[in-house]
Amino acid sequence: MRGLQAEGGAPVAPAGRPRGRLFAVLVVLAAVIYAADLITKTVVLRTLEGRAPLVVIPDVLQFRVIFNSGAAFSIGTGMTFIFTFIAAGVVVAIVRTARKLGSRAWALTLGLLLGGALGNLTDRLLRYPSGIGRSTQLQGHVVDFIEVLPGHFPVIDYFPVFNIADSAIVCGGILAVLLAWRNVQIDGSKEVAKGE
Repeated sequence: MRGLQAEGGAPVAPAGRPRGRLFAVLVVLAAVIYAADLITKTVVLRTLEGRAPLVVIPDVLQFRVIFNSGAAFSIGTGMTFIFTFIAAGVVVAIVRTARKLGSRAWALTLGLLLGGALGNLTDRLLRYPSGIGRSTQLQGHVVDFIEVLPGHFPVIDYFPVFNIADSAIVCGGILAVLLAWRNVQIDGSKEVAKGE
């Protein structure tokens, strides 16, 4: 639905959707993703750590446990604590932005991003070598286990192994780009280009 335009081209939030309901959508989606991420990581660690990959579909999908201290493609493996601060910053930014929610699409987008960021942030704070009482705080390794087209990925040698949190972050990022491209604002208004 196209938002209204005030004098001077400033966007106006559409009436109707209660912010509390949209905030609830964000929180519930983030909680589901966070729980799914923690549960799947716990299961694969108990069943697959130190073992051969579990082939789900030959040459297409397998589960293989790796511990990632960096970002995708093992970028920044020596800067784990920086990724911890980035993830914490993303969580804070999403929570602050959520107060302006007026769009169901943005509620879903922020829910995906928040759930994913919390899942990987938990690993950074609590997984080895971090943890309560250890000297290596904020340097935990993220548990990754989903591997697609192992050894057969086109263009690049391999696609990075990932987890549920990573998937949610990527999907949320794609949605955010699409919403920005369509000029849909967090408050539900739609920015109108000058001259329209």
